[in-house]
Amino acid sequence: MTRAHETVLSFTYPSERRARVVADTLGPEIGEIDDARSTATVDREGDAVRIRVLADDLVALRAGVNSWSRLIAVAERVGTGRD
Repeated sequence: MTRAHETVLSFTYPSERRARVVADTLGPEIGEIDDARSTATVDREGDAVRIRVLADDLVALRAGVNSWSRLIAVAERVGTGRD
């Protein structure tokens, strides 16, 4: 299904290992918080983590961006000290 709206959140970390920890922490959330109006994917390339949020409308896009922004903040805190 093609979604009308899309945004990509990109986060760069000091090391590839740190990016891997953050991406791995987000892994279980993929598909769990999707709904009928929005979906997201997470990928990592080197020291960068990218979250792609797709939505049918701008309200759903904003909600998805807000949710994933909070999740990335939690993932960063969870991974602190594991570098």
